[in-house]
Amino acid sequence: MLQSMFPGDGELTLEDANAVNRVKRYLESCCEVATPSRIEFAVVLSVAERPVKIVLHVCLPHQYPNVAPELFARSAALDRLQQRQLNEDLISFVNTCERGELCISLAIQWIQDNCQYYIGNVKPALEMTQKSPEIRETFYRMWIYSHHIYRHELRKKILDLAKKLGLTGFCLTGKPGVICIEGVKQDCEEFWHTIRYPNWKHISCKHTETIPEVSSIEECRVFKTFEELIFEAHGDYGLRNDYHMDLGQFLEYLKEHKSEHVFHILFGIEGRSHS
Repeated sequence: MLQSMFPGDGELTLEDANAVNRVKRYLESCCEVATPSRIEFAVVLSVAERPVKIVLHVCLPHQYPNVAPELFARSAALDRLQQRQLNEDLISFVNTCERGELCISLAIQWIQDNCQYYIGNVKPALEMTQKSPEIRETFYRMWIYSHHIYRHELRKKILDLAKKLGLTGFCLTGKPGVICIEGVKQDCEEFWHTIRYPNWKHISCKHTETIPEVSSIEECRVFKTFEELIFEAHGDYGLRNDYHMDLGQFLEYLKEHKSEHVFHILFGIEGRSHS
């Protein structure tokens, strides 16, 4: 349905071109094959009356449409506050849709009808109600795993983006690669959607930690800055494809930051310290 709605070149892009076929094979085989990855795609929307484009990133959970989809909209025409408000109101709208309803087209229509209110100095229609003077936000921590992180350009992009969004955590460079970010939930989600699109294939969010409605984001942080970690490798190879990180040193680093429980989640093995 969406492909017929957006047939133009680049209007609708699947993150994995074979994802739909894998889901079909899974359903046709009566679940005898491995569970397929989730369907993820991006839709480029043009806003009427304004030369503005909104990119809607969509991730469909396996239970969709019986559970809400994961959505995130971005546009160069929106500043951070406008984009955050747009996404909060978009999610609020989607949550009003009945479960079981195919709500992606409804979300697209909502963006096209309402995004003009988030551009410039015009206040969104959904922002007209009185808000509490005390701002309480959701603290979020994401643990992201990649097969490897080597390229200087990518490492710089990760560091610069974390600084821009006010996130703390680290980027473990080498093989494997691990990124931890923590801060305001919307900022973490923006980081995640920015670094993974359009073509970082070997990356996944392994674990998230949430503390809702906190009065102080700073008090929830485990990491005080965002830093790049480079531990000793197994062999003197430099940052190349055979550069394997010393996971024992990484485990010690996690313990120092009271996060050793994540080691098993990331690697599927129990962590053991150096004797």
